[in-house]
Amino acid sequence: MSKQTTNLSECPMHKKNSQTFDPSSSKKSKCPNSSESNSEKKTCPIVHSGDAISPDNQMPKLSQLPMPGQKIPLPTSRIISSIPKAHSSDNWEYPSPQQFYNALVRKGWDTPEESIETMVDIHNFLNEEAWNEILKWERMKKCPCDGPKLLRFRGRPQELSPKARLLQLAGKLFPSLGTPPPFDRHDWTIDRCGKEVRYVIDYYSGPDEGDTPIFYLDVRPALDSVDSIVDRIKVATSETFKQFRERAKSARVGVQESSSGDRA
Repeated sequence: MSKQTTNLSECPMHKKNSQTFDPSSSKKSKCPNSSESNSEKKTCPIVHSGDAISPDNQMPKLSQLPMPGQKIPLPTSRIISSIPKAHSSDNWEYPSPQQFYNALVRKGWDTPEESIETMVDIHNFLNEEAWNEILKWERMKKCPCDGPKLLRFRGRPQELSPKARLLQLAGKLFPSLGTPPPFDRHDWTIDRCGKEVRYVIDYYSGPDEGDTPIFYLDVRPALDSVDSIVDRIKVATSETFKQFRERAKSARVGVQESSSGDRA
């Protein structure tokens, strides 16, 4: 599970003078402290399921027109992501702040107009980080095509993934291991050289570091095939051995320091 923080002064999507995301600028995971409450910042505002129209993202076409009663004009420009579309030479586009606001209003959510641009920045930034995590998994495959592409995605905020359910059960049985449930879940289906592969993304909130909210992304291939199961086992085994080696190294260093102290 990767740890992602938000501090929009460093978040690449906060660079208003660029309409295209530069993946190389996303090395740090800190994205600007703002006045919204943590609950506002830690919720994916667009509910992607329910009354969907587009088969690609299960969202209706979002208007760029201001909503009735809207007091603050919002930008209608859209940011081009680093995420390539399947069956297209284009990349996916993020909704504009106006579209984002319209999606909130039509779902009946309490919508702070002055916070929309910040919410869009955070939403886009987390999606970029999710795609980067998918690419880490995909590097294991070494496919002969020009890389994976996002075919479609679906938000499932009301449905806990099997792993999230197991973690919640473990927390009840062993309270010291308990963690809050994810605040959102997405299922992303990629095109891997003509093969469809589904990924599950759980979004977690961590304890804030001062005024900076902390996010954790748990990104992994869904257990839909033997291939994905093998990949999950490989990564889990690798991480376990890595942790074991780090503990063994720390223990050796401790023994050496103790021995040096005795000789002194």
